[in-house]
Amino acid sequence: MISPENTVVGFVGTGVMGKSMARHLLKAGYPLVVYTRTKEKAFDLLESGAEWAETPLEVAQKANVIITIVGYPADVEEVYLGGNGIITNGKENTYVIDMTTSTPTLAKRLYEEAAKKGMQALDAPVSGGDIGAKEAKLSIMVGGDREAFLAIEPIFNLLGTNIVYQGKAGSGQHTKMCNQIAIASNMIGVCEAVVYAEKAGLDPKTVLQSISSGAAGSWSLSNLAPRMIDGNFEPGFYIKHFIKDMNIALQEAEAMDMMTPGLALAKKMYAELAEKGEESSGTQALYKYWQ
Repeated sequence: MISPENTVVGFVGTGVMGKSMARHLLKAGYPLVVYTRTKEKAFDLLESGAEWAETPLEVAQKANVIITIVGYPADVEEVYLGGNGIITNGKENTYVIDMTTSTPTLAKRLYEEAAKKGMQALDAPVSGGDIGAKEAKLSIMVGGDREAFLAIEPIFNLLGTNIVYQGKAGSGQHTKMCNQIAIASNMIGVCEAVVYAEKAGLDPKTVLQSISSGAAGSWSLSNLAPRMIDGNFEPGFYIKHFIKDMNIALQEAEAMDMMTPGLALAKKMYAELAEKGEESSGTQALYKYWQ
């Protein structure tokens, strides 16, 4: 049974979401070893008792449960399979959980490479943004062996409230693609609704009171539309990372001979914003497309 008494957690990636997730584990009493490319991003965790690792290799040597949430599939591959990688240098009976939104193909490869070393790998991407991470209310979509999922579930319960085992390796990443596809078209609708309200001379915040709890309701409408209205485009989730996710979804859909016109339109709009310097803004900055 996973517990703070028999588990050292390694955490790689302390960005917008990772830092809050790691903090929940510290508060629950888990010994924590952290690595991130920019050490300054981990300073408050280190001050709270986390131990610093100079490389993923060092994390692999010290921890028996390792969580990663980094930027891109290339980063995932390097962190796990590079010369200083977690799987490359991993110990038998270690659990590795990649919570980055990455490709289902890479998730399956990590599972296979981990198995060769006697390690258990799970792909467990999340949804809920910075708010969900701070409040430990993330949705967590898990692929891999059910036995490994059940073993790690106590840790997942510290990070989220909607934790669902989806199936074999890669299933978590496929589920996250479904999530991103739904968000992509929804964000267009949310922005159009806010802009329409403004052009009609309505108070958009009052409009939200009527529509956010009705049939039009969505997480983006409730959480991101108010940020748009207030001119707050700080990232809960970066545009550049959302474009990465949409590209993965488009590639996977093409491989399945599936048309995704809504996703393609959203990706085109976000790409135009990124070209104008908005790649590090939050996804709610799609609102600027109309300005």
